[in-house]
Amino acid sequence: MEQKPCIVQRDRTVLLETAHPSFQKARAELAQYADLVKSPAAYHTYRITPLSLWNAAAAGLTADHICISLRSLSRWELPAALEEDIRRLVARYGQLTLKMHPARDGRLLLQSRSASVLAELKGYPSLASSGLVILSELEAEAPSRLRGLLKQELTRLGYPVLDHVGYQDGQFLPLDWRDGDRSASGQREPERQEPLSEQTGTPRAISAAASAQSSGQKGRSAEQEGAERVDGIPAGSVAAPKGSFRLRDYQRAAVDAFKESGGEGGSGVLVLPCGAGKTIIGLAAMRELQCETLILTSNATSVTQWISELLDKTTLLPEQIGEYTAEHKAVRPVTVATYQILTHRHRKEEEQFHMKLFNERRWGLIIYDEVHLLPAPVFRATADIQATRRLGLTATLVREDGREADVFSLIGPKRYEMPWKALEEQGWIAAVRCIEVKVPLPGPIKERCRYSGKREQYRLAAENPAKLELIKALVRRHPGAQILIIGQYLNQLTAIAEQLQVPLISGQMPQQRRHELYASFRRGETPVLVVSKVANFAVDLPDASVAIEVSGTFGSRQEEAQRLGRILRPKSGENRAYFYTLVSSDSREEMFAMRRQLFLVEQGYVYEAMSIPLAEEQGRKPGQIGAAAEREVSGQR
Repeated sequence: MEQKPCIVQRDRTVLLETAHPSFQKARAELAQYADLVKSPAAYHTYRITPLSLWNAAAAGLTADHICISLRSLSRWELPAALEEDIRRLVARYGQLTLKMHPARDGRLLLQSRSASVLAELKGYPSLASSGLVILSELEAEAPSRLRGLLKQELTRLGYPVLDHVGYQDGQFLPLDWRDGDRSASGQREPERQEPLSEQTGTPRAISAAASAQSSGQKGRSAEQEGAERVDGIPAGSVAAPKGSFRLRDYQRAAVDAFKESGGEGGSGVLVLPCGAGKTIIGLAAMRELQCETLILTSNATSVTQWISELLDKTTLLPEQIGEYTAEHKAVRPVTVATYQILTHRHRKEEEQFHMKLFNERRWGLIIYDEVHLLPAPVFRATADIQATRRLGLTATLVREDGREADVFSLIGPKRYEMPWKALEEQGWIAAVRCIEVKVPLPGPIKERCRYSGKREQYRLAAENPAKLELIKALVRRHPGAQILIIGQYLNQLTAIAEQLQVPLISGQMPQQRRHELYASFRRGETPVLVVSKVANFAVDLPDASVAIEVSGTFGSRQEEAQRLGRILRPKSGENRAYFYTLVSSDSREEMFAMRRQLFLVEQGYVYEAMSIPLAEEQGRKPGQIGAAAEREVSGQR
């Protein structure tokens, strides 16, 4: 009888054997209620946490379902104490419910299913500062203005709250798709969203006409890209209807999950891969709610893309949409702003003046794009606006600062998640080969590392000059492809751009010039771009099919996922893409690379290993490493 794939331990860790025939099935099961924390070759280590269980419960999983799943995967009998832990933690989700007080204006009623819960909680001084007053064994009350802080603190103490208080409607704003036919089956399919088969919901092949465009950008001149702007909105942006479309099945399911989550409908996070159309889902949520909306996103490029989609896909007019960034401060019925402008201040002791945007209008919905990047000050502001519906959009719930619980309590639980590989199998995103290339450190740099601090050791390894010849070889191996070279350190990126004679986009470059270069890349006029971390998020480059990562922010899992996301848009033809990550072998960079890859490994991606011998070790001149690298790469394709 074949052994089962997992070793389930009392401390809520699960070891999954990677060589087991049921590895993929077990990985998909565990991803529903556990987090991947280590991924060495033989066994992947998962941890079941309170938050992973509460997100599972919010998605409809029961303790019985989770325990049955673990028994089906476990090599040995499930530890009784572990099962007890799981049942206890899952039971806490839904133990407390928050409602509007029926008899007292401005007060909230906290109801418990068990007298023991409030008896335990009343001993915490932090809850008293959240305004909580115990009324009876099963009820307590608090001021409605402290709704967010109370939820945040109760979650921290291990008791997540079901928030049934409800939401303000916000100012009415009529909005529909830009199409004469408003029926679900008659909506225009957004560009780069291929038509669905009415029977199967699977994508048809991308037409030649569609593949000749890139989100409506190919064929546009630099002059059109840099057209005169009014309050940040491109002149002449309103597009004519271009046929009919409807939401993809998973997009419709995501919107429904946000809207109809029991008494909590109207707050939560939707998790989908880059390229899955999260912006379209945001527009669909706005269409459902018909209210004024504040959209917060990661950078000015993303602001421009949101505005472009709003004008192209909906009936909103330019004068109804405002851009709120460093360059423009227009507050309109739909306003798109960056996280950075909200938190900006000239001196540390100053107030964050732009936080007033949360109260500038009677918003009915706030969309948090790339919600995993939400800065701490915005958390505090979000705690004060719990009466407004909140939609978080992200490719990953991973936060490097460990504040996932704040997203859970203040934005809402995970309402919907679409596995990356599931969308790949359906053809909605490109199939990506991930290749980790080990590059030896030259002797002099190894010697410097011996006498350097840990941070400097990492940087020396990340900026390994031996990577340059390999980058050239990789570019040669993909003739005709649109290639992104992505890194962390400007000196390194500048040297690469100069050697390849290609443009470099960094935070120092003005926004207008960035837009021009991105447009040139989309049109195919600039086939290779070197980009800094400014391109990590929300940059729509649909025809990019090769990404070469030369350095990164230590062990950031979210950065790795976002960088791979730059090449996930569906491609014409074979619909394939390549993600190379260059890592100095036997260095601190190697250790951080393992952590960076955790999230993508959890999603089912496999990093193929490739090693390049150092030229000096083979008696070659340094410049000859490119030929050896090219032969090695050729064997990998």
